[in-house]
Amino acid sequence: MTTTESPGTIVGSEPVTVPRCPKAWRIHYRSTSAGGTPNVVSATVLLPDLPWNGVQPVVGFAVGTHGFADHCAPSHLLRTGNEPEIELIVAGLDQGWAVVVTDYEGLGTPGTHTYTVGKAQGHAMLDAVRAAPGLDARSPVALWGYAQGGQAAAFAAELQPTYAPDLPVRAVAAGAVASDLPAIIRRNDGVYTGPALGSLVGHATAYPDLPFDELLTDRGRAAAALIPGLDAPDLVARFLGTRLDDFLTVDVLDHPLWRERLAESTAGVTGPVVPTLLYHSADDEIVPVAFGERLHERYRAAGTPVHWHLLSDLAHFPAALDSAPTVVRWLDERFAEPPPTGR
Repeated sequence: MTTTESPGTIVGSEPVTVPRCPKAWRIHYRSTSAGGTPNVVSATVLLPDLPWNGVQPVVGFAVGTHGFADHCAPSHLLRTGNEPEIELIVAGLDQGWAVVVTDYEGLGTPGTHTYTVGKAQGHAMLDAVRAAPGLDARSPVALWGYAQGGQAAAFAAELQPTYAPDLPVRAVAAGAVASDLPAIIRRNDGVYTGPALGSLVGHATAYPDLPFDELLTDRGRAAAALIPGLDAPDLVARFLGTRLDDFLTVDVLDHPLWRERLAESTAGVTGPVVPTLLYHSADDEIVPVAFGERLHERYRAAGTPVHWHLLSDLAHFPAALDSAPTVVRWLDERFAEPPPTGR
């Protein structure tokens, strides 16, 4: 890769076999880190067998927390038939849409995954759609994700007018968004300590200016070295019964440099300019519904045409699947609308 290559440039592509998906390619493409430097990210491009009359819509899809190890990358799990969000992906293919699934920075490619870093995830999602081979540049685009993927979709939508104005994004669907990252880290400390510590590892990777190693205890250094090899279940299980202060000598959430960087991964500082569906379960035990409600309020205040869909009697993971028909129907309606003038 050269620095003259623009974001979305393909640097490698190969056809792959993905169960339940008629046609698929794994691609490597140029993107941009949170700090603004060029990087390479991988993704999977999936095409349906269904014919499409006209320009085929494209859905950029971002997965929820899978972990840090390369074998957790969606491109690997899709090929092995173990992708936990396959039903959501197939729901899009069944509509006749192309679906592009980013692996995120550092997941499936060299380096540590920049977990929950909003800018890195948003860039990776937008550039995956830009890079998708064989798709029409006029194809209407939607962005869809849940949990970590919801954060990625929200950031991609917020960044799109300035970072990827060439993409004809029509709509965004973001579920269970941990819209206030410092608050969700604080809330989950002692319960989901592994993912909370993983967020700190992700940000320390994305932002080398952050003090991290010098703030870790000996136990913390061992944990930070362990995390890049863990999948999501191990990320939770290995840290049960611990708290962040077991690994850190200070409260990084009160550290001025850390507060500034974590605030940059808080969604809703600006709002998307396209119709946006936010959805959340009232009974989410991992990302409480108050986080989604606050993001809804921020988007309304920013002038985003935002729709709020509240589910009930569903825990965090079942809500992702239960919401799929609503999301697909809503995106289908947006694709059916005429494109906005001037876009």
